[in-house]
Amino acid sequence: MTTAPGGTLTLAENLTISRLGYGAMQLAGPGVFGPPRDRDEAVAVLREAVDLGVTHIDTADFYGPTITNELIREALHPYPSGLHIATKVGARRGDDGSWIHSLDPEDLVAQVHDNLDHLRLDVLDVVYLRLETRTAHGGMTDDSIAEQFGALAELRAEGLIRHLALSCASDAQLTEAQGIAPVVAVQNLYNLAERDDDAMVERTARENIAYVAIFPLGGFSPLQSDTLNKVAADLGFSTQQVALAWLLQRSPTMTLIPGTSSRTHLRENVGAAEITLPADALRELDAIAAH
Repeated sequence: MTTAPGGTLTLAENLTISRLGYGAMQLAGPGVFGPPRDRDEAVAVLREAVDLGVTHIDTADFYGPTITNELIREALHPYPSGLHIATKVGARRGDDGSWIHSLDPEDLVAQVHDNLDHLRLDVLDVVYLRLETRTAHGGMTDDSIAEQFGALAELRAEGLIRHLALSCASDAQLTEAQGIAPVVAVQNLYNLAERDDDAMVERTARENIAYVAIFPLGGFSPLQSDTLNKVAADLGFSTQQVALAWLLQRSPTMTLIPGTSSRTHLRENVGAAEITLPADALRELDAIAAH
């Protein structure tokens, strides 16, 4: 593997990841449901990501469901040394592709075992507890997560999970979880236009916790900004590259997992890690959220 894109971030003694990782969600079919349009390309994307130095792959058994984990296993097993696969529990999929919250502790344990089976692993590197959100835009509740996180902490103590993390979590929930077991990462909605989670970005940086930005490029509604377009044109990069570069410069523990099912797009995303935005460009981009 080559140099890790974006540099590396060490979160624990046995957990050092590339700051620019890869999110496997888009490898599944439309709506993150069913098989990929091009299975060979999906496998090739995963292999090229590793060849480009990515050591952090984000997945979940409810992508597909099971599709992305099976693709990761097909493409990369036996897994190269230094590659870390993070997965999530807390949801199931209906036969119609619907997303079903599933946070019962007994089912969380079953989901961990499903991930182990489909990835063909004896222990999972990182497991996120994916929490329910109040709104489609990522507004979070402060509901107690002690029972759910405690169930995962027990699996960590048993040796089935190395590290625990939270997805769609509030400040209070992070604090509660830390009282049960260490938290190495928080995965919340954040990008150039969506910055409601600024306080969590700052907190995770202070505590050397990875902040993994969900939808760094806007997700299903791609970022639209005249300012972003102008800055990108002035610098000679794509808008996607500039948006990713801004995030990497936003915080020393910011970690990105942009997804794609195309090797061309993958190379473009990884190339963003080589961009250092000048001060004047940063000022223009920083002002986007104020509009």
